[in-house]
Amino acid sequence: MKCVKVLKKDAEKTKQKLIQLGVLAKGYKPVSGRDYLYLPIEKDVKGYEILEKECEKIKKIKLELLNYDQIGDIVIAGEDVSNTDAKKLINVPNVKVVLRKVGIHHGEFRTQDLEFIAGEKRKETIYRENGVQMKIDVEKCYFSPRLGTERMRIASLIKDKENVLVFFSGVGPYPLVIAKHSKPALIVGVEKNPVAHKYAEYNCRKYSNIKLFNEDAMNFNFNEKFDRILMPLPKSAEAFLGNALKLLKKNGIIHFYDFCDEKDIPEKAIQKIKKNVKTAKILKVVRCGQYAPGRFRICVDFKINQ
Repeated sequence: MKCVKVLKKDAEKTKQKLIQLGVLAKGYKPVSGRDYLYLPIEKDVKGYEILEKECEKIKKIKLELLNYDQIGDIVIAGEDVSNTDAKKLINVPNVKVVLRKVGIHHGEFRTQDLEFIAGEKRKETIYRENGVQMKIDVEKCYFSPRLGTERMRIASLIKDKENVLVFFSGVGPYPLVIAKHSKPALIVGVEKNPVAHKYAEYNCRKYSNIKLFNEDAMNFNFNEKFDRILMPLPKSAEAFLGNALKLLKKNGIIHFYDFCDEKDIPEKAIQKIKKNVKTAKILKVVRCGQYAPGRFRICVDFKINQ
């Protein structure tokens, strides 16, 4: 098969160029040499050295939503996935590490124990979403790749010059997407997990309007109030509503996240809000994805009538 010979350091740049030209052969793995990578092509292209190489076909393996998550080049298999099936995932395009869950999310920071199955022995990766990228350790930091659409929805709601507060900001996905796609005056992220906070500092370093605090959201205080507060902790977030109200401007908006069984949507989450916020006016309820069979992550947008 015809391949473009390229130095490994230039491989990604060349690959993107070949994709733009419409000549990169789909469904085949590149061939790796000592210093060079050989990218399979469908037809000749000028300006490159072309050689014949034997290219292996990529096996197509479907990733079922509830059994796998892919974060960057790491795939995380559910604990019920067999060793045989998990090892096959290393053949999925752009996958370099396969891990498997051990037990459930646990501890104050809702982290997940992960065992190594195949590929490179690491648990850190670069995740890209909505035009931003984040470095993350998938075992030491809680992160959901299934909220990309929801993060863009929130960014689209933010008006120019707003002050935005993100409780439980993790490695910085909400602050990053908001900073990239809207024009707030200030974005404040509050995260108690010191490891996630360090990653957030690295990930958000290019945005001067993002300020990050390694603190407990329960006791967080600030010298300004906020037009909008995000609470993307879908378990016990109602315990933090009291402090959120203290930090919210008059007529401000809160985005409250919760896990609900399908039969309880949206009543159960609204009850939690109304119990803590008597003057809450519900604006919208959004399903943000399925968490488990019959169970969903939802967001309730509500305003404070003052």
